[in-house]
Amino acid sequence: MRATSITNREIWRIAYPIMLGNLAQTIITFTDTAFLGHLGTNELSASMMAGLYYFVFTTLAMGFAVGIQIFIARRYGEGEYKQIGVVFQHGAHFVFALGLLLFCILFFFSHRLLQIIIESNNIYVAANEYLRYRQFGIFFVVFNYLFRSFYVGISSTQVITFSTLIMAVVNIFFDWALIFGHVGLPEMGIGGAALASLLAEITAFCFFWIYTYFKIPHEEYGMFRWHKKEPQLLADLLKVAFPSMIQRLFSFGAWFIFFVMIEKMGETAIGVSSVVRSTYMILIIPGIAFSATANTLTSRIIGEGKSDEVMSSVWKVVKNSFLCSAVLVVVVAVIPHLVLQIYTDDATLAQAAIPSVHVICVATLLGAFSMTFFEAVSGTGNTTAAMALEFGILIAYIVYVFLMSKTSTIAGVWTAEWLYNISIGLISLLYIWKADWQKKRI
Repeated sequence: MRATSITNREIWRIAYPIMLGNLAQTIITFTDTAFLGHLGTNELSASMMAGLYYFVFTTLAMGFAVGIQIFIARRYGEGEYKQIGVVFQHGAHFVFALGLLLFCILFFFSHRLLQIIIESNNIYVAANEYLRYRQFGIFFVVFNYLFRSFYVGISSTQVITFSTLIMAVVNIFFDWALIFGHVGLPEMGIGGAALASLLAEITAFCFFWIYTYFKIPHEEYGMFRWHKKEPQLLADLLKVAFPSMIQRLFSFGAWFIFFVMIEKMGETAIGVSSVVRSTYMILIIPGIAFSATANTLTSRIIGEGKSDEVMSSVWKVVKNSFLCSAVLVVVVAVIPHLVLQIYTDDATLAQAAIPSVHVICVATLLGAFSMTFFEAVSGTGNTTAAMALEFGILIAYIVYVFLMSKTSTIAGVWTAEWLYNISIGLISLLYIWKADWQKKRI
């Protein structure tokens, strides 16, 4: 293992805009939870269940975007800039078809699927109202993931910061206006939260297209040109991206099953977990950002012919991720009651959530290690290995959640995050350390 030539400054230059970019979906979750928590527990729980259900579908686009990001970062490292536009165009064609397929599933089948999944009739009715508006966002989300993968791949992540700020402003304003009926707009309750999220996603989509058209040098990157269809390139993209798509579908599907099992513990349990989940999504923002950084740096370093620097580079990213995550963890662990007051006026609900908050604080620190090494595995281009590594762990995760939901407290169920992070982190570390991934070509 050779010492890395990657500096802390370069790691942060890539990571901090991604950190802000990851706030996009988190801000939507945060603001929806914060506003709806003051309407009632049913609305809060329904927005979480419907939002997670919707998010499971978006993970396919997220997984494909990871494959695109790996290709773009590799071409960037090799200096083949014109090929980046070719890769992007083929990706755009695919995500358009994917978005259409996912919308059809959401539109025609969600009503019946949610009826099977959700036990409480009150939560089921509210969840359907939320999805009635939110489902249209799938067309825009798939392209937003594609644009983020492009900018992360070329290590120019500042634009993600701008898109996030725009999304945040739009979502917060329309949440306030549409949930409660301000500035002459109708009082829509949970439907208003969904419509606000849809408007935020559309705004981000428009911003990405406009920014890319006016700011990215078209000739250098081969953008906004009609490239000849290359079936082999699309096949190569899918070869890398498909395992990542399935892996993320499994991963977030397991996360959804986690909450389905908690919902069956009662409306209080799912209400507690709604605010805990929103807090957790804030805590893991640094971990997700630094893991994406590890992914693109790994692919780029390999493209530059410096494979022997991968391990030392990933460890450097882990250290930065841990330190950044620790700052948030300390704040939340010390004053959990103040944090939880953002989400709910119900003092009993907030008090019941505190033990679970302490559990996720530990999980966040474990995730700073596990997420970084796991994304480095994908960054080598061997996404099939990444999928295989996670599959067995997810089976154990679901079994653990099922057993704990029958025998333990809500906080006990949340310790499943410890099991997941420890397992995936150690296996990914062993893969980077021992496996023969250096010769992987994409």
